Amino acid sequence: MLKSRDRFRRRDVLHLGALSALSLGAPPVHAAPSEVSCIFLTLVGGPSQLDTWDPKPNAPSHIRGPYRPIKTNVPGIEISEIFPRMARHAEKFALVRSLHHAGPAVHDTGLQLIQTGRVFEDSLEHPHFGCVVSKVKGQRNGLPAHVLLPRPIGPTGANLAHGQTAGYLGPDFDPCSPPAPNLQKEPQKLREKYGLNRFGQSCLHARQLVEAGVRFVTVNMFETVFDQLTWDIHGARPFSPLSAYRDHVGPMFDMAYSSLLEDLHDRGLLSSTIVVGAGEFGRTPHLNATGGRDHWSNCWTINLAGGPIRGGQVIGSSDAIGAEPRDRPVTPMEIAATLYQGLGIPLHTHLHGHPIVKPGTQPIAELLTS
Repeated sequence: MLKSRDRFRRRDVLHLGALSALSLGAPPVHAAPSEVSCIFLTLVGGPSQLDTWDPKPNAPSHIRGPYRPIKTNVPGIEISEIFPRMARHAEKFALVRSLHHAGPAVHDTGLQLIQTGRVFEDSLEHPHFGCVVSKVKGQRNGLPAHVLLPRPIGPTGANLAHGQTAGYLGPDFDPCSPPAPNLQKEPQKLREKYGLNRFGQSCLHARQLVEAGVRFVTVNMFETVFDQLTWDIHGARPFSPLSAYRDHVGPMFDMAYSSLLEDLHDRGLLSSTIVVGAGEFGRTPHLNATGGRDHWSNCWTINLAGGPIRGGQVIGSSDAIGAEPRDRPVTPMEIAATLYQGLGIPLHTHLHGHPIVKPGTQPIAELLTS
């Protein structure tokens, strides 16, 4: 049986021709209004809800942390000061502040949930959202339906699957993970605006891909949580200090995400492209002994924008310390149903005898414009 990384290499070989044509300047083909694409930003490491998109300025200092909230361009919505550019685009995105799950707060299982809607059990690996899109909708414009950038997730601690393959659909529907493009045809100022780092340039590449006809692009912000600055702020090595949010990780996300929304909007693509920014869990409300925060799956925040997503709003809320949903609790399966609905895939779809969402699961109606 092929290992996941071998599968990715096999798919890359099959699609290099089409992607090479794109990198050489193939003209973009804009999707029909009914053809919605998706860029899924996987925020590997688990962003802290309290230090990003659900600040608690009135909580004690050992809970609220060092970052203060700032106003956005939507009255009543505040986010952390580490995202000044993002704050100017709040009318474009929605925040879900009551996401939770009852499983273990482990990176691997959290990544399974946030990218497939399920935890893998009994050796059954469920397919990534993009792989379902690939199976159901197929290629468009001669390009692979699902591309993963810049490369698959590596070790995150538990040696389990991360939910980025086609699972039971088989390797023919695994995402293509191509080599980094030559982005020189893009204006230097635009490249700098996204951020001259792997994540920023991958977000720019994602825009190129959906503009050319790729249906689903997954961008891994990080490939591991060890020995580099990430969202995984336990506070001591091999993990990251909380200061990384202010000095490195926050600005990296702020630049890339804001530029992606701006770029898609300016090109008339945001109305047909869902953009998701989601980590695998949140962080503990109380700072730990090293000044960081540990894993917490009881409540966290993700953001969604574009396509049929209704921006400028907050879905659900957490309690006074960001520990539990206070109202409108949301599950990863509801996020899955919302994405499939937004992408035009019927929720009753079964693939290889398995439902793509658990029967009875409904999308989050407040998020969708229709």
